[in-house]
Amino acid sequence: MSDRELLEGAEKAYLNAYAPYSHFRVGAALLCESGEVYTDCNVENSSYGVSCCAERTALYKAVSEGERKFTAIAIACDGDEYPYPCGICRQALSEFGTDLRVIVGSGGEMKTFTLEELLPSGFSLMSGEQ
Repeated sequence: MSDRELLEGAEKAYLNAYAPYSHFRVGAALLCESGEVYTDCNVENSSYGVSCCAERTALYKAVSEGERKFTAIAIACDGDEYPYPCGICRQALSEFGTDLRVIVGSGGEMKTFTLEELLPSGFSLMSGEQ
């Protein structure tokens, strides 16, 4: 799957976002080593701590289906800026490796990074996989 196709999946996912407070709809498409793609969106709550970002909802959906190896995640939003993952999402994704490609898109343009570039020296208690 191309980066552009993965980003299109994220763009489609943000249409389902529940963002009545920030009005910032975000979608993510997570590509697994198996070839499966899991998409999801952000879900806000009036108690902001209960809210969940698109990246984590896609990650948790994939993990709950047995996936543990990921190659790329694309993130899109309905705003004008690039939707970089927040620190919590970066940390959650890093649990499964920092070589993950992170693709962010805005206005038809995209940028690509590794998770290591976005979260250098991330926290970890594990030295291997489960």
